[in-house]
Amino acid sequence: MATDICIRRLTKELKLLAKEPLQSPKITVRPNESNILEMHFVIEGSEGTPYAGGFYHGKLLFPKEYPLKPPGVIMCTPNGRFRPNCRLCMTMSDFHPETWNPLWSVGTIITGLYSFMIESGQTVGSIETTLEQKRNFARLSLEYNVRDRMFAKLFPEYVEMHKERLAARQAILGTNKSEASLDTSSSLVDYDADGQMVGRNDHADLNGFLALGAGIFAILAIAFSMMRFL
Repeated sequence: MATDICIRRLTKELKLLAKEPLQSPKITVRPNESNILEMHFVIEGSEGTPYAGGFYHGKLLFPKEYPLKPPGVIMCTPNGRFRPNCRLCMTMSDFHPETWNPLWSVGTIITGLYSFMIESGQTVGSIETTLEQKRNFARLSLEYNVRDRMFAKLFPEYVEMHKERLAARQAILGTNKSEASLDTSSSLVDYDADGQMVGRNDHADLNGFLALGAGIFAILAIAFSMMRFL
């Protein structure tokens, strides 16, 4: 159970963020409605970085003793920089309570996370990918996020944005909604434990297998026919 000091502090910070939203980069913060100690956020990747156009969902897990103790920091969206759903080692996270400053806030922590994200330093929970891989993650991030129930519940505006993009794609391609969704390469990928993209096109694999089988059958048929004339 969170202390009164903790609840008052987090409530005050949420009100301040609602009044003065973080804009560089744009960051939206909302608590789990049933647990204020679980704070969710969305970072919109800034221009000039491989994260431009991306929407990165993460969460802060606050101890009941906050602000005297730091939160756990987790990035949920595959991004090519941090392993998804893994506690990250940062100066402002619960990995380093000895460096924690009670004056730091929700906004300070998330801004610090993004500053570290656009750098290349390594830590517990970080991974290495190419710039192109990071750009692909950014392109696929919104569609990945809307599959998450908590994300969809807390950030309906991004779900609506995703629907509008699908509708626009439908209008351009002249397809129905499901076909427009399948047109994106995110329908053909999944993610491993490190947040790396892996193929997931079962229909293509089946078609390839059938084509290979048909080719082998044709070769055997030709060989059998030639043997008849020997």
